[in-house]
Amino acid sequence: MILNPGSRFSAVLDACVLAPMPLCDTLLRRAEEPALFNPLWSSETLEEVRRTLDKFGYTEMQTDRPLRAMEAAFPEASVHLSPRHLKASPELPDPKDKHVLAAAIRKHASTIVTFNLKHFPRSVLEPSGIVASSPGEFLISLLRRDRAQMLKVLDAQARAVGQSRPDVLEKLKSAVPAFVKAVETKSRQN
Repeated sequence: MILNPGSRFSAVLDACVLAPMPLCDTLLRRAEEPALFNPLWSSETLEEVRRTLDKFGYTEMQTDRPLRAMEAAFPEASVHLSPRHLKASPELPDPKDKHVLAAAIRKHASTIVTFNLKHFPRSVLEPSGIVASSPGEFLISLLRRDRAQMLKVLDAQARAVGQSRPDVLEKLKSAVPAFVKAVETKSRQN
């Protein structure tokens, strides 16, 4: 995925990239000023995140806190969908993902960030000018746009939990190994 330098765009974040908290934190920190993209999600997405965090064993308070923080930090991210929006959205291999595409279409997003790329075929997305991107590809494209800022984001993320950048990268490694490698490779060269 190649992003136009200097442009700010909207990306719908699927529940599967919001439930792993370290990944969610990294993505949303890049959406804070100086932001490179505007995050979007549907209420269905946040409910799916809630159910996933419950399955991960999070307490109700541990689940509510990050979801409330996300909504407070990005009030414009929530895309309200009516039955009409869902009905107008093209069919997908998994009908449960229809709200993700409907949110992207409704808000003219250019990207859907998801691990479930097979659920969002190019042939369905292309007529709406949308691409599906894995979170690793997405973060690598953001890294290429502004490496220094991405490193600041990772350092701030680490400081927020009393850790170092390598600690955060280790947490991200299982979810986005290519991104972690891109960060580490260039960092070793400097």
